[in-house]
Amino acid sequence: MQRRLGRFWNMQSMRYTIIMPVGLVSKNCTGVLELEKMSAPKRNFQIGPLKRQIVMDPNYADKTWKILEEGIHEIYNCNISGLSFEELYRNAYNMVLHKFGEKLYSGLVTTMTHHLEVISKSIEAAQGGLFLEELNRKWADHNKALQMIRDILMYMDRTFIPSTHKTPVHELGLNLWRDNIIHSAKIQTRLQDTLLDLVLRERTGEVINRGLMRNVIKMLMDLGSSVYQDDFEKHFLEVSADFYRAESQQFIECCDCGEYLKKAERRLNEEMERVSHYLDAKSEAKITSVVEKEMVESHMQRLVHMENSGLINMLVDDKYEDLGRMYSLFRRVPNGLFIIRDVMTSHIRSTGKQLVTDPERLKDPVDFVQRLLDEKDKNDKIINLAFNNDKTFQNALNSSFEYFINLNSRSPEFISLFVDDKLRKGLKGVSEEDVEIVLDKVMMLFRYLQEKDVFEKYYKQHLAKRLLSGKTVSDDAERSLIVKLKTECGYQFTSKLEGMFTDMKTSEDTMQGFYASSFAETGDGPTLAVQVLTTGSWPTQPSATCNLPAEILGVCEKFRGYYLGTHTGRRLSWQTNMGTADLKATFGRGQKHELNVSTHQMCALMLFNNADRLSYKEIEQATEIPASDLKRCLQSMACVKGKNILRKEPMSKDIAEDDAFFVNDKFSSKFYKVKIGTVVAQRESEPENQETRQRVEEDRKPQIEAAIVRIMKSRRVLDHNNIVAEVTKQLQSRFLPSPVLIKKRIESLIEREFLERDKVDRKLYRYLA
Repeated sequence: MQRRLGRFWNMQSMRYTIIMPVGLVSKNCTGVLELEKMSAPKRNFQIGPLKRQIVMDPNYADKTWKILEEGIHEIYNCNISGLSFEELYRNAYNMVLHKFGEKLYSGLVTTMTHHLEVISKSIEAAQGGLFLEELNRKWADHNKALQMIRDILMYMDRTFIPSTHKTPVHELGLNLWRDNIIHSAKIQTRLQDTLLDLVLRERTGEVINRGLMRNVIKMLMDLGSSVYQDDFEKHFLEVSADFYRAESQQFIECCDCGEYLKKAERRLNEEMERVSHYLDAKSEAKITSVVEKEMVESHMQRLVHMENSGLINMLVDDKYEDLGRMYSLFRRVPNGLFIIRDVMTSHIRSTGKQLVTDPERLKDPVDFVQRLLDEKDKNDKIINLAFNNDKTFQNALNSSFEYFINLNSRSPEFISLFVDDKLRKGLKGVSEEDVEIVLDKVMMLFRYLQEKDVFEKYYKQHLAKRLLSGKTVSDDAERSLIVKLKTECGYQFTSKLEGMFTDMKTSEDTMQGFYASSFAETGDGPTLAVQVLTTGSWPTQPSATCNLPAEILGVCEKFRGYYLGTHTGRRLSWQTNMGTADLKATFGRGQKHELNVSTHQMCALMLFNNADRLSYKEIEQATEIPASDLKRCLQSMACVKGKNILRKEPMSKDIAEDDAFFVNDKFSSKFYKVKIGTVVAQRESEPENQETRQRVEEDRKPQIEAAIVRIMKSRRVLDHNNIVAEVTKQLQSRFLPSPVLIKKRIESLIEREFLERDKVDRKLYRYLA
């Protein structure tokens, strides 16, 4: 008896036995693994197939498929309790193994098709709202059946199908559902119409079963993107375009711009919400594009120009919410923001032009600049709150302001007057942060100016008056503005302004030295305070004639003697139009007051110590003060209520050459010290403006020439057009020189032999070292 150990493997028709004991061989197999004793030499071995012929039942495939077919039927009939999935799997496995995969696959197609045809009739029979419910229920059942069938036929799915390049079981089930259900002649169109009708009903305010819609739409997506697109999305987009085209036309006829934009925004949000609930996420861009085209792009021009409610009305009335809605909608369509920007730019330029050219506005420079700032703040707020601080709109705003501010040649003067007003009195009691805000706004307007040198000219004049009269609100504020100007335009722009502050400090030291010297022994005479100004740093003032009273003239001569004695090679000239004086006055009822007046006012008042009544001509002849200055002096002393220390005949608001003046004995004030301010010339008269302009033009000539020389020194040879371009580029931070002026300066340099024309090309210039 032989002893057999080991494992027995039954692999259908092949049988192998592995014998472990040494020297023992089984009689049951033709393939033998023989192991010799340890001492025996090793031998080669071979495993061969079973030679015995196995005869198979000729009806094996039909019988096996019958079992599988019955199983599939039971699965589709939801009667799976009596099925053995292990047996079904084994049968399917054996059919593939015995080369009956094709019969198994074709049988599967036939069986599934048969069941889907039955399902199709069931779905077709469903009426009304039950149609989608039946479709959804049958789809869920089909998916469950398909999952079980795929598990049973897993071996075929993994071996037979890849080798024969057939469609996998799950995909096959989806394709058959598509062909037999979705593309059924009686279901396809009905399904499209039902889905589109539900969308329409939801758009008109009805509540629909979104869960059911989501399941049906997902079914179409699971069947493939082409099914979703061809059977639903394409028709959905076409119907949506028609719907919104009609609705937008209806809205545009009956709604104002703001209301229309609200409806368009709501529709857009509804479509995005609809996509998130039951459509393919990829449909969002397509459906929003449809809404944008039909509700926004098709009506952009009409919306922005809509009468009484369009873009301009929104800008005027500060409708930030409507403007923001317009911005968010228009940015979605091509050229939408360009249309808003162009209309806004046109409106700002038109408004600004009207502001800077209105004669009534020009009467008050401070109000003129304040309105500019208000307009800038207004538009900045719109851009910030409604237009998402869009740089395109900010640049358009800046270019618009630069355009219309420079339409008025007096803008530099008015901005300087605004600064003067704020630094004299407008910023009293204001915190440092608020002062900085005002100065930053001024700098913003300054940047728009093309003639910055004109502003510099006026600013120097106004700063000089503030410093000399001691009427500046804060030295820190003054210096802060100079630092901002220096940062913007460079050291050269502010060097003389800084020199003015230096002179004020030096003058204090000079006066201390004067009163410590023997020159200051004036007895009971008036006390003198002098500011010595460097001619180059301060604005040149015309030396206006003024006959000082004898008492004052003596003290002035003593100071002249002291100053010229301590500083050699200098010359002093008195600027009486910029001085002030304190006078002690006694009026008719014995009331005594200390009057703070200008030097010109002091000269006029001192005349009344020797006369009770003087005519305008007599005062003018005695003082020799220029007529414009004298009229302002007398006007402030005779025509200002509460400060009328003089009376005039006849009484009027203006000074005439035939007026007569006398001391107002009835003058009274609750204050001992009374400040009699001069009626300030808020703006230059036209002749004065022309004179200032002429001085600016003269100052520009050496700057243009210096720029030409610098350019030619580095380039040596250059043509006319390039010189003009280079000079403009170098000087545009201060002013924009005209080509005509540049040409004149080139001619002047040629005459003085700095440059010469080329002998062949007359437009070519050469630098002469």
